[in-house]
Amino acid sequence: MALKSTIFKASLAVADIDHGYYADHALTLARHPSETDERMMIRLVALALNAHMLQTVCAGDGTLAFGAGLSNPDDPDLSLRDFTGQARLWVEVGQPEDKPLAKACGKADQVHVYCFHHAAEVWWRGIENKLTRLSSLSVFRVPTEASQALAALAQRSMQLQATIQEGVLMLGDGTRSIDVEPVRWK
Repeated sequence: MALKSTIFKASLAVADIDHGYYADHALTLARHPSETDERMMIRLVALALNAHMLQTVCAGDGTLAFGAGLSNPDDPDLSLRDFTGQARLWVEVGQPEDKPLAKACGKADQVHVYCFHHAAEVWWRGIENKLTRLSSLSVFRVPTEASQALAALAQRSMQLQATIQEGVLMLGDGTRSIDVEPVRWK
């Protein structure tokens, strides 16, 4: 019998000072049985960091949503689609291979990767040269300390505040706050 995903609900208030974007998001995250709290929270961080694109790219007429991710390798972890259904942003979390990233670059205007594992540097050194030709690809490294601290925020029901200023995301639940400053590798 297959294990089912665990459902998490999050109310995320985003205040993106860098982009002038302020909005509340009611989110449902389905955590795949093989997914860790750390990875799930990186998906949520990716949404907070890119939520402004609803306004800046889609002029408020788009859909920012979690995809099937681990359940379907042909689906992004997070995507932004405009009103026509065109994929404007495709987000992968972790350390994907080069061929699926090239395929994603053909499907979406922009592709972002958020890697976070302690072995991310090894992955990057092995794949960096294969990704140079992908002009629509951006790769970000979430520091290990921050990604591990994010896992502690994971609750089945979450009330979170995300403030983005000068490229730093401050994510908190009212009792604790974690600063996440992704490093851009590409």
